[in-house]
Amino acid sequence: MSEKKRKKKLRVAFRKNRQKRTRSNDLTRTIRDHGTESADFVTGERLTGKGELTRYRTVISTDGTPADSWLRDVDETKCLSGRVISSAGLYSVVQVDDGTRYRCTVRRVLRTMFRESRNAVVAGDRVLFQPSNEDQGVIERVDPRRGTISRCTQRREHVIVANVDRVLVVTSADDPPLKTNLIDRFLVSAETGQVRPIVCINKIDLVNPASLQPIAGLYGRLGCDVVLTSVLQSRGLVRLRHLLTGHETVLAGQSGVGKSSLLNAIQPGLALKTGSVSTGSGKGRHTTRRAELLPLRFGGWVVDTPGIRQFALWDVICEDVEGFFIEFRPFVALCRFPDCSHTHESDCAVKQAVHDNLIASTRYESYLRLVSDEQVPSSE
Repeated sequence: MSEKKRKKKLRVAFRKNRQKRTRSNDLTRTIRDHGTESADFVTGERLTGKGELTRYRTVISTDGTPADSWLRDVDETKCLSGRVISSAGLYSVVQVDDGTRYRCTVRRVLRTMFRESRNAVVAGDRVLFQPSNEDQGVIERVDPRRGTISRCTQRREHVIVANVDRVLVVTSADDPPLKTNLIDRFLVSAETGQVRPIVCINKIDLVNPASLQPIAGLYGRLGCDVVLTSVLQSRGLVRLRHLLTGHETVLAGQSGVGKSSLLNAIQPGLALKTGSVSTGSGKGRHTTRRAELLPLRFGGWVVDTPGIRQFALWDVICEDVEGFFIEFRPFVALCRFPDCSHTHESDCAVKQAVHDNLIASTRYESYLRLVSDEQVPSSE
């Protein structure tokens, strides 16, 4: 049994959020060469100090953990622990064990610690917060996350939800059209975040269900649970309810595929707002505005999320993409070149397997999109 990791306190420097700029290092030379014309100087500059001011804060680090897992050193006796139910803008709703909910802001130093991420606090986070009155408080610390779904937004990580164990990837058989390349991106994100994927093809009443069997079989062979559903015909809802029972599941997919409608169907009374697909663009309209945890009467939680516009993968480089396509593995060793990218090389066993229908062409096309870092056209 490995020795328990030791915790230690570290002093970490954070840049001061508001300050005037320091003076230019060559101010004396500028005056000597160009005189003292007032137009040459910025009146808001400080004339003292040698650089950006910093503030130091104490955080708790466990040996071997990355920086984004560090914890702020706070007085836990003054804090309550809870789960973030939803988060939008400057405020988050936090629920404690007895069901009481608090509307909380986030301590500025905590936002500074998460400066490389798009959000300091997300739905699903477990946090410590200091109550300021009977229904408000300030979040002081975010516990380390597990089971996350993330995407890349403006070169920063956008964590959509944290501390879930399943992701229900919802797509529609039609209206909007089924996009297997979007499913494949979610599967990669699920594996990266250590979350079990479930593929749900909704609106099967709009097509002949037999036409969906090849796709369902494909993802079933990849190890995914697959469920075909129709809210109008009440098909697949019993199995979907069974897959969600006792788990914490995030629903993900583009707008218009029926995520909120499915939740309303499996638990009447949620009364989530639903919308239709635009007749002009053929794309879904936003109805869910933010990720929110919803308790299920039959056990577990679900997280309804807004439809995505783009889903660029986070923390996945080109060389790693091959490893997420398990059907490639029997053929990789047979390629002529040991560093074969399976895109343009000759004597590539993966490309030959696609030609021989041993690898689905749709999956190979998804692989090429990921390697070339093309964006999936999933606008709402």
